[in-house]
Amino acid sequence: MTMILYSASRATAPYRVRIGLKLKGLDYDYVGIDLLGGEQHKPAYRAINRQRLTPALDLGDGDVMTQSLAILEWLDETHPEPSLLPGDARARARIRAMALVIACDVHPLNNTRVGRALEAMDVSPVRRAKWTERWILDGFQTLEPMVAEYGHGFAFGETPTLADCCLIPQVYSATRLGISLEPFPAILAVATRAAVHPAFMAAHPDLQPDAVHA
Repeated sequence: MTMILYSASRATAPYRVRIGLKLKGLDYDYVGIDLLGGEQHKPAYRAINRQRLTPALDLGDGDVMTQSLAILEWLDETHPEPSLLPGDARARARIRAMALVIACDVHPLNNTRVGRALEAMDVSPVRRAKWTERWILDGFQTLEPMVAEYGHGFAFGETPTLADCCLIPQVYSATRLGISLEPFPAILAVATRAAVHPAFMAAHPDLQPDAVHA
C-alpha cells in the first residue's frame, strides 16, 4: 500500500514531512491542496483532516495521520533508519527543542490563517509583513546559538534530524519574504548544505506537482 501525502508546495508544515519521507527513502503519492483557494474547507478534504490543515498522511489503508511533528515521529518509530532523533535522551530533547522553536513559536504566528485574520482586522500589508518578519527573526535569534553549539554540518550533529526538517522550510519562507540570513551564519551554513542534499532537494517546493513559480 502506497502512502498518500496531502500537501501544499509552499506550506512549511507539509514541507517538513516531505523532507522526512525523502530522508527515509519512502514512496508516496502526492495530492496538492490549494490553501489559498480554500480547498481545505471543502467537504472532501474536511473528511480527511477535520482541522482543515496540511499535511495529512494517509498510510495507504485509509488511516490518516495529521500534524507534521507527530507524523515525523511516527515515521522515525516505524522506519528507524536514518534516525531523525539520534543520540541519547539528552540529545533527542535538544533536537526536539530546536524543532519546536519553529513548529510552536514561529510558524503558528505567521501562517496563512493568521495572515487572513490580521487582514480581516484591517492590518495593512506592510504591518502584516513586519509581523511575520518579527517572529521569524525572533525564532532565528533563538536557534542561531543552538545550531552554532550543536551543529556539525546540520542543525544538530553531522546528519539531518527533526530539527532540520523544521528549520529548512522556515529558511525557505524567510528567503521568499526577503529576510536576510546574513546575521545567522550557523543557520545559513546548514541551509547551504541542505541545498545540495538529495532529500532536501527533492522535497523543495519548486519540485512539487502543485509548485507555484510566481
